Amino acid sequence: MLDAKDLDAFTQDAQNWFKENTPRDTDFMLPLTFMEVGTDEQFHFLRDWQNKVYEAGYLGAHWPTEYGGGGLDKSFQDAATRAMAQERTPIMLNAIGLNWTGPLLIDRGSEAEKQKYIRGILSAEEIWCQGFSEPDHGSDLGNAQTRAVRDGDAYVINGSKIWTTQGNYADHMILLARTNPQAESKYKGLSFFLAPMKGEGIQTVPIRKLTGEYGFTQTFFDDARISADCLMGAEGEGWLIAMQTLEYERGARSGQAGGHVMMLSDPNDIIGLAKSAQLNGKPAIEDEAIREELVHLMTEARALGLASRRDKLQPLTQDRPMSLALGGKLSSTDFYQRLNAFAITLQGTRAAYYVGDDSAHDNGIWQRGYLNSFSATIGGGTSQIQRNIIGEHVLGLPKS
Repeated sequence: MLDAKDLDAFTQDAQNWFKENTPRDTDFMLPLTFMEVGTDEQFHFLRDWQNKVYEAGYLGAHWPTEYGGGGLDKSFQDAATRAMAQERTPIMLNAIGLNWTGPLLIDRGSEAEKQKYIRGILSAEEIWCQGFSEPDHGSDLGNAQTRAVRDGDAYVINGSKIWTTQGNYADHMILLARTNPQAESKYKGLSFFLAPMKGEGIQTVPIRKLTGEYGFTQTFFDDARISADCLMGAEGEGWLIAMQTLEYERGARSGQAGGHVMMLSDPNDIIGLAKSAQLNGKPAIEDEAIREELVHLMTEARALGLASRRDKLQPLTQDRPMSLALGGKLSSTDFYQRLNAFAITLQGTRAAYYVGDDSAHDNGIWQRGYLNSFSATIGGGTSQIQRNIIGEHVLGLPKS
């Protein structure tokens, strides 16, 4: 039974620890999201930070102790995650592992897989990436063509995956590949692998983004051999496992390790920007239209926060159990894109300056946030696909 006094003490300890240990100044630019880790300096700094948080007991606090977790009630991890957000700590590096692979392993992995992988996910000793999307198939995940052919005690992989976040640093990949091209359904021909990334026939090529940063890669498999033990579940179950993985990514299923992997723009910061920005010779915040938009943004931010809390209270979501979970990703990514865009409009002529320009407001953090926001509206299924999912699975609308 949850002891409120223990939770209060843990919460206070977490707040004190992050207040004392959060790095405040670095001589290089810290990534705002896990999709922006593009330099060795950033990578090693964030890996060390995640390990430090884990060793302090504030990451994976509710995961089973036998696999390296803290074995506590989830409310303890939630308290630690809130303390991280409050102190604006650096992000957790191993996003794919903490949020998708780890929960998947705990829910349906074999005992051997749990023992082998979970502790390394929490400590950031082993970094994970995702091999779902392919260059020629866009969002049509079910049509993945990367091949995995059984050859004795191994599978031989050929094909390519794209938008592989941190692929050049990863030790493992959750890989969706086609094992049976002749299956009666394209979905039944897919299998799911916990594949190593270090080996012959595997090459990653960094992709330079519009922001000038890296973080994504394209991964090429050229007769790459992986052990048959890397298969998760049975052949042909890949689509079902991939769909469960995407439920973690979209926030529709819980079990994540905690921490934050995206440093979201603080809606309150835009008020300070509106006070300092000039519009027609006066502070922008004195303009009636600006004030009205600010009120709308603050209201929406509050609503998103309350919806997230409501989603955890089952009696309040019984009418449409998946609506808040599935809608949260769509609403929040759209909101933060609009928030950053509005902040840029407040800067007038300074809006054209970017990171590194002397005239950029706050070193171009709003411009950087806006450009990087597009990756969030694509990852885990584009906003258009999210609307289809909500329409079909939440509202029960027909596909046509």
